[in-house]
Amino acid sequence: MSDKIKRLFGTDGIRGVANQEPMTPEMSLRLGKALAYLLKQRAEGPHPLKIVIGKDTRLSGYIFEQALSAGIAAMGADVLLVGPLPTPAIAFLTQNMRADAGIVISASHNPYEDNGIKIFDRYGYKLPDEEEIRIEELMQNGESNRLRASPGDIGKAYRIDDAPGRYVVFAKNSFPRDLTLEGIKIVLDCANGAGYKVSPTIFQELGADVVTIGVHPDGKNINTDCGSLNPELLRRSVLETGAALGIALDGDADRVIFCDESGEMVDGDKVIAICADEMIRNGSLRGNTVVTTLMSNMALENFIKDKGVDFVRTEVGDRYVSEAMRARGCNLGGEQSGHIIFLDHTTTGDGTLAALQVLAIMKREGKPLSELAGIIDLYPQLLLNVRIRKRKELSKIKNLSGLIRSNENRLSGRGRINIRYSGTEPISRVMVEGEDVTLIKEIADELVDAIQKDIGAEAS
Repeated sequence: MSDKIKRLFGTDGIRGVANQEPMTPEMSLRLGKALAYLLKQRAEGPHPLKIVIGKDTRLSGYIFEQALSAGIAAMGADVLLVGPLPTPAIAFLTQNMRADAGIVISASHNPYEDNGIKIFDRYGYKLPDEEEIRIEELMQNGESNRLRASPGDIGKAYRIDDAPGRYVVFAKNSFPRDLTLEGIKIVLDCANGAGYKVSPTIFQELGADVVTIGVHPDGKNINTDCGSLNPELLRRSVLETGAALGIALDGDADRVIFCDESGEMVDGDKVIAICADEMIRNGSLRGNTVVTTLMSNMALENFIKDKGVDFVRTEVGDRYVSEAMRARGCNLGGEQSGHIIFLDHTTTGDGTLAALQVLAIMKREGKPLSELAGIIDLYPQLLLNVRIRKRKELSKIKNLSGLIRSNENRLSGRGRINIRYSGTEPISRVMVEGEDVTLIKEIADELVDAIQKDIGAEAS
């Protein structure tokens, strides 16, 4: 990894309040130019460049879509506009349409006031740090201005009307052909986001009885009291309708959490355990490895290791999970938050596709989700967010290193402490897990207090 510091790109692309620095149309114009310039520099022969642009349902998506398109076309590359579609759909379409890159305009689970931009390479993988740093350099030094297209070579923008249908077929093909979802009632919460049209269609065409939530976006209601971060409405709907399970996506539909038939929530760690167990038993787990992040529960780690399978942790972010999976030749990984990656099917987290894999296991095993989710008992885990004025190396926060060491001794190897900065917000995240709920709360409070006193932040 380069030792240069990224200033625009965070854990998952560029993100901020829409129409305020850095998330402005002016920045997006420079970004479009820089990306197209970089691709032109690396193109082999007289290759006509194509870049896919998709978005979620935020009101501000229009300004970034147009600004990016203008920057790309100014460099002589063509733009393929696919409209509101899930982030994983853009990854798929980038490959499917033989494009050179894909851009997603979305702030994922954030409120509508925010927006963001993330980029996929031609193979549908998120860009590594080195590529993002190079794009930032091009945006700052103006080098791309030297390769503007002549008037006759300016690029064009095309609307791709059949893009949703392509993704629907792709997602359905990940579900076993010998199974259907007939006889299963599902409550599906699309968070008024990018999956609001395609995701219900996928489950319905496979035979499910689908009760929908969050499928009426108005540009401002994305993630509002719905979606994977706000599952109470999903839970109530499952219990009221007698559904077999609930499925909640986030704003760009790349993550998923579940609600079982009794109203209990099932997070990404339990989904990984369910899928890993099935893949181990049927011999489809490649690389004898499962990849997760620093945030995954210790109970999942113990479960995987007890199966004789390697357990690898990465930095937080599904792109880091994907990079580690590819390096190790394995096909299952994900995050506690619900980004689950099945590299046999796709290149990034896909909430709809992950839900289909869980449903396939339910059908084959003939078991309700509650029984499958009982495969592991998660350790109590407490996550506290500390809002900060500025970032400071954790080792330089007064008393923090000593507190971490002493409290790790208190956990006696039967718990974990993880402190990190958010990649998208001015927040430090303090996570403590262990068997004793009272103890982990004491430890978390001590760590938060040390950060607050030194940086002058407030806990939430």
